[in-house]
This record gives sequence, structure tokens and C-alpha cells, in this order.
Amino acid sequence: MTGRQFATAIARAAEAGAVLAALVGLWWSASHAGWISRVFLPTPEAAGASLVDGLAGGPLAGFTLATLGRMLAGWLLASLLGIALGLWIGSSATARTWLQPMLEFVRPLPASALVPPAIAVFGLSSGMVLSVVAFGAMWPVLLATVHGVAGVHARLNEVAAALQLSRITFVLRIALPHALPDILAGMRLAMTVSLIISVVGEMIASQSGLGQAILLAARSFRASELFAGVILLGAIGVVSNTGLALAERRLLRWQQHP
Repeated sequence: MTGRQFATAIARAAEAGAVLAALVGLWWSASHAGWISRVFLPTPEAAGASLVDGLAGGPLAGFTLATLGRMLAGWLLASLLGIALGLWIGSSATARTWLQPMLEFVRPLPASALVPPAIAVFGLSSGMVLSVVAFGAMWPVLLATVHGVAGVHARLNEVAAALQLSRITFVLRIALPHALPDILAGMRLAMTVSLIISVVGEMIASQSGLGQAILLAARSFRASELFAGVILLGAIGVVSNTGLALAERRLLRWQQHP
């Protein structure tokens, strides 16, 4: 990283910190001034105390680990299925012709619409939540992979034909590296989707996790615990997205021009 890039990164971090500080200041003012009842909007100090107590000696740490495990398992399964199917569909014009209408039909369906059929098959179990998470998070990876593989330049296909490369060799050595930027972008989006669906699934299926903790806190009017759970969800989203962004930058270093 050059000096200019480092200075730019510091400036952007400072700007983001200033926005965050302004939002927290507005929250502090609204709660302390009584603009909104503390039954619904706790003070930042109360939410922070609930967060610390819940992670230190309360059940919040266990709930967080349960949600993280469910999110990561669904994301990994979705990524594997999305990449495998995307490579197959993207590298075959026949498969794209036959399957594109079905993909366009299924893609807009919200993952929550599959909760009733999933409950009928798996019951109110962790497997039901995992299946819905994997289905909902698979589409960003699948569609990004199809787009990346189908966008391979025609001359590369001609080179592969001239070298008599098999379809598997072409996919692994040419199509997959070409589609890698799209795949990684789809995986970042899928991580966010998997977190959201994990929380919703925990609320619906009464599975241990942050979703259930937030729902129970809301029903009991424990606003500070509710906000502590929401803060944890935001932190998980930021950390996971930042980690994937760093991994993406490292994996795509070969594309960067000197």
C-alpha cells in the first residue's frame, strides 16, 4: 500500500467514524431527553452494559456462537452448490437455454416463502433453518458464477478448442479464473443473506441464536438486551464483510496492475 492509499484509507475510516459518532450522539440525546420512552429506546450506556454482561456471564455468547455456526454452515453449503451449478450452467449454452427461465422464476422468490415447505419436511429443527439459509444464500453465488463463466471472451473458447482442451480443463483453467471476481462478489453478498435468513429462521423455528434472543427480549420489553443483540448482529456483518473483502483483495492480487 502506497502512502497516498494509506492516507485515503485513514481519511475514509475517519469519515465513517464521524458518521457513527453522530448517530450514537443522536441516540444518546433521544434517549436521555425522553423523546422516545426508554421502554422502547434504551440509553447507549444501558445497551452497552447489557452487551458486556451478556457476553461475559450471560447467554449472549452462546447465542452468538449458534448464529455464527448456522450462518457459516449455510454460507459454505450455498457457496459450494452455487459455484458447482454456476460453472456447469455457465459453460454450457444448452444448459443456459433450458434452465434460464427456471432460474428467473425461482430467483425472485424470498427465502422465507420456503419456510412452510421446509417445516413440513424437516420440522421445527436446525436442519430446516440450514436448508432455508443455504437456498436463500445460494442465488447470489450461482448467478454471479453463471455471469462470470458465460462472459468468457470468444477468443478464449477458440484457443481452448485449438488446444483440444476438455470441458473440465477449460472450466478449471480458463473459465474459473475469469469468473473469480464475480464469484467472490457473489459470496460476499451471500454472507449477508445467510446472516439475515439465519436470524429470521431462528425467530420462526425457535432455534437457539441471536434471532431467538432478540425476539424474546422484544416480547418481554427488555429494550437494552434487544439493542445489544442488534449491535452484535451489526458487528458480525461488518467483521464478516471486511474479512471477505480482504480475502478478495488478496486472491485477486494477480489482476492488479503495477
